[in-house]
Amino acid sequence: MTDIQEFIEAPGRAEQVAEIQRRIEVEGIQYLYCQFVSVTGRIMGKGIPAKHFATIANKGFQLVYGSTANLFVDRHGEYIGYGPESRELVGVAETETFCKLPWDPKTARVFCTLFRGREEEVDGGAFLTSDCRGNLQRIHKAFEAKTGLHLRAGCEPEMMWLKTDENGKPTVEGMTKPNCYHIDQFAELQPLIHKVVEYGEAMGLDMIQGDHEDAPGQLELNFNFDRAELTADRLTTYRQICKQVGRELGAFPCFMPKPFMGVSANGCHHNISLWTGEPPSHGGDGENKFMPEGDNPQIPGAVGMKAIGGIMEHLNALTCLGSPTVNSYRRLWDTGFWAPVFADWGFQNRTTALRISAPGRFEYRSVDSAVNPYLSFAGLLKAMEDGLDNDLDPGPPEERNIYEAMEAGKEVKKIPMNLGEALDALRADDVVKSALPGDMYRVFEHYKRDEWERFMHTVTDWDVEEYLDILP
Repeated sequence: MTDIQEFIEAPGRAEQVAEIQRRIEVEGIQYLYCQFVSVTGRIMGKGIPAKHFATIANKGFQLVYGSTANLFVDRHGEYIGYGPESRELVGVAETETFCKLPWDPKTARVFCTLFRGREEEVDGGAFLTSDCRGNLQRIHKAFEAKTGLHLRAGCEPEMMWLKTDENGKPTVEGMTKPNCYHIDQFAELQPLIHKVVEYGEAMGLDMIQGDHEDAPGQLELNFNFDRAELTADRLTTYRQICKQVGRELGAFPCFMPKPFMGVSANGCHHNISLWTGEPPSHGGDGENKFMPEGDNPQIPGAVGMKAIGGIMEHLNALTCLGSPTVNSYRRLWDTGFWAPVFADWGFQNRTTALRISAPGRFEYRSVDSAVNPYLSFAGLLKAMEDGLDNDLDPGPPEERNIYEAMEAGKEVKKIPMNLGEALDALRADDVVKSALPGDMYRVFEHYKRDEWERFMHTVTDWDVEEYLDILP
């Protein structure tokens, strides 16, 4: 039996499809977005009349392979990942992700798993390996089967609300002043916040807190942590919600990591832990293996330490997944804003790439708002698995400000400081590369290497200002 057959014929799925079709009829849902996530985190897919849901759920829809790479052309005019002669993928609805859009009750969305075409001579009907979302699900399942542990994650999705001009185009001017944690600045964004929270709750995000950060119009709204694949889906949904709220209220939600120098960037810190089962808060009796086990309430347990050791071992390659754009590295070069440029870890230490932020979890900081969470979580799983397999020791935690530690003689390495260095680190790291199986690494490498080359191929305003009158 092929992967697609096994997926469609899974026990109970036929009943789920029938129930959704009933909901569509009863609730008057007329349209459906069948969506997946590209290599860069963009939401791709097709729209269909909802009355055809059952057919699409069992047969799937077809789309060119290159849509997993945004159907993007590199600087040489070649399609990234897949050429025009490539076959078409098949997207099949995941019934449990069906959700009506709160801003348009006649429209719903459903995430899809991607497969190779049934008729293909090689691996017909197999899982499509350039499906980053499907890859994370399968990598996580394999990790759990091997270790008895699963990754639970929360994220801190910072972004900036920017003003638009008279034509509705975004400007580079924030809607508020860069006053961190200032309630009045938070209040200025209250209409946006209320809408985002309302839509988020309607779409399954358990919204828990928020604050104004220290950049113009910069807002962080948090939702509760969960299994990694669910958190990745919710971050994707959160971004969709922000885009819709921006359209409704005449603002632009900016997820660019560093649109302004001299103020903090848009980060997306990952707070992670490993569990043996579902936590008590979710009705289970699972145990958080990151909790301290000895007399020191700050030191994680043995499993947590090995997991940190794995991440420290593969930090350079992981940086490529967590900071995936040219602009990401502007964040690292703008000193004085707690950018995590040093390959070290510590307690409540915001100058290191990893921070023990509370007993039972640690914060992976080398990640920004442009992240594709399906890739970053998959990479973290592979790194932690290596740490568990090989008893990797991260060394003692650094409790000093890292700059003070360096002045005292400590040798500390930096993480990659540009996209080119990060791509080279990923290419040299087979463990993290395994988080991008099959076609995934080839597609990612092609896309991001082209991005780096296009940047290097560009004369910027800085070049002109610096060198136009360089001689005599």
